[in-house]
Amino acid sequence: MAFDPEIRDALIEQVRRFVRERCVPIEARVADDDAIPAEIITEMKQLGLFGLAVPEDFGGLGLDMETECLVGFELGWTSPAFRSAAGTNIGIGSQALVLFGTDAQKTEWLPKIATGEVVTSFALTEPEAGSDAGSVKTKAAPDGDGYILNGTKRFITNANIADLFTVMARTDPDTPGGKGLSAFIVRRDTPGVSVGPPEKKMGQQGAQICDVMFDNVRIGGDMRIGGEGEGFKVAMSVLDKGRLHISSVCAGMAERLVSEMVNYAMEREQFGKPIMQHQLIQALIADSQAEAYASRCMILDAARKRDAGEKVTMLASCCKMFASEAVGRIADRAVQVFGGAGYVSDYGIERFYRDARIFRLYEGTTQIQQIVIARELSRAAKRGEI
Repeated sequence: MAFDPEIRDALIEQVRRFVRERCVPIEARVADDDAIPAEIITEMKQLGLFGLAVPEDFGGLGLDMETECLVGFELGWTSPAFRSAAGTNIGIGSQALVLFGTDAQKTEWLPKIATGEVVTSFALTEPEAGSDAGSVKTKAAPDGDGYILNGTKRFITNANIADLFTVMARTDPDTPGGKGLSAFIVRRDTPGVSVGPPEKKMGQQGAQICDVMFDNVRIGGDMRIGGEGEGFKVAMSVLDKGRLHISSVCAGMAERLVSEMVNYAMEREQFGKPIMQHQLIQALIADSQAEAYASRCMILDAARKRDAGEKVTMLASCCKMFASEAVGRIADRAVQVFGGAGYVSDYGIERFYRDARIFRLYEGTTQIQQIVIARELSRAAKRGEI
């Protein structure tokens, strides 16, 4: 829905206050404990953050893309672990059901997803399938009126706390690539489903990823999302939205890092004056501000076009590529501006440096974005549009 400006402003201000007053002060604690306090998760649920993308008819906020990105900017101001807690509910965990679910599936699951009563998790990646989503080997063999699911998924976000998995599995072993895949929702408590221990990661402590194993898991035909063989279509249908959302989080982190650099440089003195007065430091900060601003502008432009019904596949990939690469550069410059203080944990800059690295990998690597952009340009050229 298109939000009334006053309602939108009030929502953004509410999220901003929550992030800066409740999340920012405990960033180091979350990293040390590798967990978000339960009371913070409860507050996120009360704010409606788990239901940003769920339609109002099912208890969510039903945000348009522009408003969701404005929320993403605010969530990016703090450790990405906080956003990740609700991220799988915002993404394909809810959107596959919104777009392709039956009335019964929507009625049963979307209200619970919106409130955070049910945490979803998207199970696509495998040991030999990631960027090449069509190479999924997990099988869903037809069995009477249902399927028998077997396979292993890797690096699955929120798997350890998920109640419901959206699983991509091969229903047609004779059809290679994406055309042989189907999408399913699988309850965590279904016999044969098991979740491995959280992986030790480079960054984003407080957000866990785990292996998920399916050992002769029987699921009913009513748990399939969309038609048989439409799994790849289900997954791809929400990519533009997911890439814009992640881009907005990158831009929010970029803005936080610029703020940290400026405030530190105004106070830190070398050679008898604040380092903000040294031109080479100014250059590092100015380049960072320009990239953060460019990220915000291109994301909002693409979001508005998507809300207007335009196809934004290429623009979403441009945003994801630019914003994720930019925040990596900005995090690196922040370490440089802080010097030795940026390398130790006291200021949290080294943590942001590590946290930022994953953005160039998930929701499609930078290299996948480059392929998408080039492909869309080639198609446009064949249509005589460029």
